[in-house]
Amino acid sequence: MHLQLVSFVLILHCTKYTHSHKHTPGMSTGCQSGCLTCSDYNGCLSCKPKFFIFLERNGMKQTGVCLTSCPSGYYGTRSPERNDCTKCRPECDSCFTGNFCTRCRAGFYLHQGKCLQSCPEGRAPNDAQRECVPECPAECDSCTNSDTCTRCAPGHYLLLGKCHHDCPEEYEPSEPLMMCIPPVHCEVGGWSEWSPCAKPGKACSVKRTREVIQSPSPHGKPCPVTFEKRGRVPGKKNCKDRRNRNNRKEKENQDIRRDRKRDRKACERENPENRNKTERRRRRGQGRSAGTAEGDAVQ
Repeated sequence: MHLQLVSFVLILHCTKYTHSHKHTPGMSTGCQSGCLTCSDYNGCLSCKPKFFIFLERNGMKQTGVCLTSCPSGYYGTRSPERNDCTKCRPECDSCFTGNFCTRCRAGFYLHQGKCLQSCPEGRAPNDAQRECVPECPAECDSCTNSDTCTRCAPGHYLLLGKCHHDCPEEYEPSEPLMMCIPPVHCEVGGWSEWSPCAKPGKACSVKRTREVIQSPSPHGKPCPVTFEKRGRVPGKKNCKDRRNRNNRKEKENQDIRRDRKRDRKACERENPENRNKTERRRRRGQGRSAGTAEGDAVQ
């Protein structure tokens, strides 16, 4: 009986020793992903490398979780011992470090990493972006600085960083773009051939056309005539064609007479006898002309 009691005490002692090495009181055996150590009540107590420990508040209770990046409103700090998520300044909605905000809370405006309640000179508050933006001219809706607009107010058109109510003479307004753009002028191709008559040999109307290659913009140069029609009478030529034909014939006759005269002179130079005959014929002709003149005088 005494030996049985001693054996039972030894078994209890060994069991307690073994349990104390397997599970520390308060520690959890099933840690969440990223946790290195944890407890059932406090969650993660430490994180694996590259993870940040973040304390989630649930009423009065805080539970540790391990994250790859800190949530909005916090920034991460690393150290050899642990990586922590630290809360941004109260006026920051998100931040890169404790002294550099990336977005401000409502009522504050971001300028050079600081959240300000009023913007410095030359800057204007933008409620949508919560930033201090360049102070634009009245006709600008947005700008990069006081001299360069990027978008114009309604009723104005952007041109080279300036907003115009009326575009310069060499430009025209574009309503979809709200910009001043160069006008597009009309371009046409060459004329087609005249169409043939429907019934050959009879009078008819013929036409020709040319294609519009580029349509004009509202302020561009309009297109010229792209359609022509005229009557045609077969077998009749117009005055211009008739003059051209007569001029060609007259030139041909002049060339023929010039060639004949040149050939006759060439023959006379080559044959003196022919030249003498020609001379005698010319003299006889002159004599007859003289006799006829004397007879007329006697009568």
